Amino acid sequence: MNIETIRQGLEEIFSLPLRRLTVSNPRAGAEYIRIQGRPVTLRGQELLQLEKFTKTQAFHENLPLSEGPARLEALLAHYGQLDALCQGASFCLKISKKGKLFFQRQAVQSVLERPAGHDRKKQYLLEEGMRIPPLVDLGVLTPEGRVVKAKYDKFKQINRFVELLNDVLAKNPRETLRIVDFGCGKSYLTFVVYYYVTEILRKKADIVGLDLKEDVIAHCSAVAEKYGYTGLHFRCGDIKDYLADQAPDLVITLHACDTATDYALYHAAQWGSEAILSVPCCQHELNLQVKRDALPPLTDYGILKERLCALATDAVRAKLLESQGYEVQVLEFIDLAHSPKNLLLRARKAPVSPEKRQAARQEAARLLQLLGAEQTLWRLLEQA
Repeated sequence: MNIETIRQGLEEIFSLPLRRLTVSNPRAGAEYIRIQGRPVTLRGQELLQLEKFTKTQAFHENLPLSEGPARLEALLAHYGQLDALCQGASFCLKISKKGKLFFQRQAVQSVLERPAGHDRKKQYLLEEGMRIPPLVDLGVLTPEGRVVKAKYDKFKQINRFVELLNDVLAKNPRETLRIVDFGCGKSYLTFVVYYYVTEILRKKADIVGLDLKEDVIAHCSAVAEKYGYTGLHFRCGDIKDYLADQAPDLVITLHACDTATDYALYHAAQWGSEAILSVPCCQHELNLQVKRDALPPLTDYGILKERLCALATDAVRAKLLESQGYEVQVLEFIDLAHSPKNLLLRARKAPVSPEKRQAARQEAARLLQLLGAEQTLWRLLEQA
């Protein structure tokens, strides 16, 4: 291993304004599973704050920023990788078990290059060039931090969700954020939410991802363990049967199919979760009930009837959440050019008056009566 090359690489990293860094891939003699660092200012002094993680605890160390290169050089005797994000560039330093050294610098793009001419350039909270290891394993990013072409729409979708998540969580005063992701699937979203909370918000996270597929849950659990994400857990099970150890602060669902979304919203409302972010999917329930002559001419044509029922389903859900004491917004999640599933329900617990709650319930009831249909979230809340 070339110590001088490592030293030069660290000096290059610290020659730029540092945003954050991660030391990972522990070797023999390592005390911690990973170490995260960021610059802080305390009593007018610029410091490098290191947060050192075991499987159950985190320890902090503050040292003058000027001593950062020497401290990291010592740490790299027991770790195989250092990733750093600075203003204008990201760095990756890897040391193989045989001592072979790999060092790469890459310009960080604050805007993504467009794969198609109709998309405007947009700045993202998660920039291309950031190394988010789980997204490399999941096939969204290359090891260099570039977006895989076939996953570009997924990357845009994730960033849009993080923007909406940021609006909900950025000012939350709690040190530990408890989150449940219902219908997590391959967990693109779950891993990014964990990264966002721990790396960008610099808070502790207690996140559970739930899905029905055992093989997917096993894979995601292995990835979480690989990267030392001790606050991220995956469970196999049905949303309607889920029991939380503690009420989560936030419930999220990304394309939980049909009535699975209703069970997720029901759980969140019963827990009194502070916020809900839900992107519904496959709203078949009303479409199967609404008769063709229910509301002509909209119900005369199959495709129009299907879209009407999907919109009506989400309108009922929004009003029912209002009836449970939430302020609700229905927002565009992603452009129709990229995905047809483009509505997001964002709900925040608020001091909603009893009159407004009752009015919202009555509006949902009138819409269901007009369509001659029943709806799962309505039924669950009525039975509660």
